[in-house]
Amino acid sequence: MSVDSWDSTPRPSSYADRLELELEGSLEEESPRRPGVVAGGLLLAIAVVLTALNLRPAITSIGPLLAEMRGDLGASAVWASVLTTLPGLCFAGAGLAAPLLSRRFGIGWAIGFALAVLTAGLVLRVADGQFVVLGGTLVATAGIALVNVLIPVVIKDSFPAKVGLMTGVYTAALQGGGAAGSAVSPPLETALGGWRESLGSWAVLAVIALVVWLVAARGTGRAPASATSQGGGRSLMRSPLAWIVTLFFGLQSFIAYVVMGWLPQVFIDSGVSKGDAGLLLGLISVIAVPISLVIPPVAARQGNQSWWIVGMGLAGLAGMIGLLVAPSASPLLWSVLVGIGMSVFSLALTVIALRARTGADTARLSGMAQGFGYLLAAVGPFVFGLLHDATGGWTVSLIVLSVVTCVQMTVGFFAGRPRYV
Repeated sequence: MSVDSWDSTPRPSSYADRLELELEGSLEEESPRRPGVVAGGLLLAIAVVLTALNLRPAITSIGPLLAEMRGDLGASAVWASVLTTLPGLCFAGAGLAAPLLSRRFGIGWAIGFALAVLTAGLVLRVADGQFVVLGGTLVATAGIALVNVLIPVVIKDSFPAKVGLMTGVYTAALQGGGAAGSAVSPPLETALGGWRESLGSWAVLAVIALVVWLVAARGTGRAPASATSQGGGRSLMRSPLAWIVTLFFGLQSFIAYVVMGWLPQVFIDSGVSKGDAGLLLGLISVIAVPISLVIPPVAARQGNQSWWIVGMGLAGLAGMIGLLVAPSASPLLWSVLVGIGMSVFSLALTVIALRARTGADTARLSGMAQGFGYLLAAVGPFVFGLLHDATGGWTVSLIVLSVVTCVQMTVGFFAGRPRYV
């Protein structure tokens, strides 16, 4: 059976024509604007950007400060592995719950609630010892997980004529926040007097995003979000294409959370200073900003995103091979290449929107891809750290990461082909 035959949904005579109509918002009969959907506009776009800026610092701020945290708390390597694994586990569980929450309260209030949860977690995790850090991280990343699933639905429903552009802007802001988390946290530690103050200071940005979001989403009330309330009986669990998109999303997240959690330590062990290691991780996220602004809109117009996915994956694979063979020879170059590879995240989000016809299917596909995908991703940092402890080096860990990258490119090739779930 060919991969194309997995999708039995009747297709338009020209996918490019259909995609153009969809991006222009001409398919109103398939995804009309209903109560509970936040209307698109400048203020909402700003709220989306501010929200996106908060979706990575809670995670990327840990890597450069992990050694100080372990020393101060007397924590083991297993504790560090659990800490870097928690985001993926939370993203899986809370991601699957996001559609239920938005159906009950409306998508505007659901995202506001998620930002409040994120703020509380950022404050909580610096209040006490090892278990409080883990608990606070659990709370913070649960809030992030809810937003991860729901923002693509807001973009699909509220900016139907600019899906590629808004996805790119959202992803660029998300990556920019990730870069700030890793690059700014070490200087904040020095300026504020410790890792607790540095990590806790990110709650300020979360409060700002929460306030702006509540203003932008006012008037949505408790009405159901269109994308999650429409056609509640339809399931994507039997769609092979939905599972391909889910596996693609999970594999790229597997790689991303290994890099965000452990790459600074890989660099430090190869002789790079702690400050420079944080800057290199920040560079990886910064590289994704211009890529996310340019490639998703272009790829969306072309219909087929497969070769974009493969090309970016090859760059990431080259960077990982460089880290494996000679990590200290050119850490800047390896970081640039890995950053290009990790920028495929923007295409993963674009694929979720483009493989679904309506906001309802976008919500289901987003929940499925991010729920099950992050469950797969959660394995990454834990296995990467355990392999290091078992072997006493990073070689085996990096080999496994390179193999995962090859599989990601293969699955991503099929996920990027023009079909609908």
